[in-house]
Amino acid sequence: MSSYLTDSSAVVKRYLHESGSGWVRGLFVSTPPNEFYAVATVGVEVVAAVTRRVRGGTISKAGAARLCGVFLADLELDFDVVSVTDDLLRLAVVSAQTHGLRGYDAIQPAVGVETNRLLVAANLLPLTFVSADKELNAAASGEGLAVDGPNAHV
Repeated sequence: MSSYLTDSSAVVKRYLHESGSGWVRGLFVSTPPNEFYAVATVGVEVVAAVTRRVRGGTISKAGAARLCGVFLADLELDFDVVSVTDDLLRLAVVSAQTHGLRGYDAIQPAVGVETNRLLVAANLLPLTFVSADKELNAAASGEGLAVDGPNAHV
């Protein structure tokens, strides 16, 4: 079993057909099952990404509503959702300063570092940070995390 911290750019590929979608979907059907972590903001980010497709005309309103419903149900079942605490926000400030990341993006590597620390302390395998965002992957790698991206599996 592997552990992954998935940001919204990776999670959305499970629900929409994009480059790397097949690889992301494969992570969720592995045997033994993988463990998935996501920052609490992933719900808002994925729903926004899906519903924006309605404006772009690539998905119907009904299709977006259906996908959002499936995602929100999966979020409850398939993910350990990490709350954004004051301590994580402090780490995110350092991440923003160190890597020049945008506001909420800086939370992702901070959560990755802290979640990885907890996994390793519990003698579990370290996590892999998964994002389709090159800047986030570079920041996570710079923080010592293993990184993989769906776009590398096209």
